Amino acid sequence: MPKRMISLIALGAERTIEQDPVFALRILVDIAIRALSPAFNDPTTAVQVLHGRDWEDYLQLAVSEIRDDGATSMQVCRWLRAALDGLVDSLPAAQHPALEKELELLHPSVERAFTDPARRALAQCADPQGIGGRSRPRR
Repeated sequence: MPKRMISLIALGAERTIEQDPVFALRILVDIAIRALSPAFNDPTTAVQVLHGRDWEDYLQLAVSEIRDDGATSMQVCRWLRAALDGLVDSLPAAQHPALEKELELLHPSVERAFTDPARRALAQCADPQGIGGRSRPRR
């Protein structure tokens, strides 16, 4: 690699949302400010940044389109089940009803997408790697 290219690479500590929660808010503020600039004039995006959401809203936003668009992918179905099962195992009981609802919605999606019983059974197994990891049967 040429020295010029190497000189353009910077290595070092980077802020992460996990280490610095204020960083996440800063990112949202930056998005809202850009959306309100005359170049974009996108007040809808700015409002969405400001709009308060509850747990169920965030969960639905995070999984509904992935579940719907990925229903025919065994890898997506297995990963999504593992992710939801993992959240049930790690989050307080007050948040479980929304997770259980998402798991209930995943089941018929898999039923419709996988008509072969053997493939359907595989698609219903939780696998944190999608395909190839240690799988767990459906709850």
